[in-house]
Parts: sequence; C-alpha cells; structure tokens
Amino acid sequence: MPATNDLIDRLAADLRPTSAADAMRPLAVGIGAGMLVSALMMLVLLGPRHDLAVAVGTSGYWIKFAYTQALGLAGVAGVWQLGRPAGRADRAWISVASVFAIVALLGVLQFAEAPPAARMPLVMGSTATKCPALILLLSSPVLTGCVWAMRQLAPTNLTMAGLAAGTVSGGFGAWIYAFHCPEAAIPFLALWYTLGIVAVAAFGAAFGRLMLRW
Repeated sequence: MPATNDLIDRLAADLRPTSAADAMRPLAVGIGAGMLVSALMMLVLLGPRHDLAVAVGTSGYWIKFAYTQALGLAGVAGVWQLGRPAGRADRAWISVASVFAIVALLGVLQFAEAPPAARMPLVMGSTATKCPALILLLSSPVLTGCVWAMRQLAPTNLTMAGLAAGTVSGGFGAWIYAFHCPEAAIPFLALWYTLGIVAVAAFGAAFGRLMLRW
C-alpha cells in the first residue's frame, strides 16, 4: 500500500487545474465549426431567401432571429455547466423555458388578433411539412461539433448533457435555416421551429449516453 500511495501522490503532483479558457476552447471550436458547415449546407442545398434584404427590415424576421439565437445561447450555457462532473444547468433550462413561453405568448396573441380566415395560414405557412426536417438536417453538423467538444470535457449526467448539446444544435441550426425560410408568422415559428429544435434536443438526450461516454 505505501508504494501505491506514493505512486498516486507522484501522479497527483503533476496535475494542473484546467482554466475556464482551456475548457471553453473546444466548445468554441466544435460549435463554431459545426455552424460553418451548417451554413455551407444551407447555401448549397437551399440558398438564402430571395427577399432577404427586405425581410431584415421586418419585425417577424428579427423575432425569428432572436428566438433561435436565444435558445442556442441558453443551450451553450447548459453545455458549459453539464460538461463538468456533477454539473447542473437549472438556470439554462429556465432560460429555455422562458424564451419559449415569450414566443408562444406572442404567437397566441397574433393568432387571436387575426381574422378567422387568416389564422390557419399563420400556423401552417407554406413550408410546415418540411421545416422541422430541414432544421434537423442543418443542426446535425452543429450537434457533431458540440458532441466532439463535450467529449473533451467531463460530463457525468450524459442524458442531460446530450439534451443540452441538442438544444445548442437545434437553436443554431434553426437560426441558420432562418436565412432561407420565408415564413414570418409568429404562430408558425412557435410551432414548427420549436418542433424542429425539440426533435434535435430529444435526439441528443436519447443518444447522449452513447455519444458522450468517456
């Protein structure tokens, strides 16, 4: 036992604490590279919307922009916390729920104020059948990069860490998709964008134990 204890002491003496910057670097690289690949996929496979210059002058576009970015950034906070042993991300999940609640409320108000004949188009738009699938597609490179980054850290709650990685990826994947998507109605955003983001988050949670095992 003394020899074993001496060996442990010598190994521990060489350990140095990891700085926050060192821990954040893989996340920045992984998520950033994933977003770059996702953006290239959007440009090659879908292309930006033809009226993008006009769309950026509308409130609907910026609500969509802010919603997806806010979910992605809240997911980053969750990944940062859950990438540590025994980490928790309560504040990140509260932020995610709050962002969704705000957009859902805005969607309900817009739906209620619209004439009856205009309500269904507000919900369905013209791309409802493909929106969640395209968000899932464009989120996949971000999820790959985020998982790679988290494997450089030390997550212990792998299901929740996978959920956070999926939230990051879904939010940023949807943000990139928004540069192509022509929809501007908040009910559409609250339903179909959220469905796509939830699908990515659920995929991350379901496969977190496999993808993040270390």
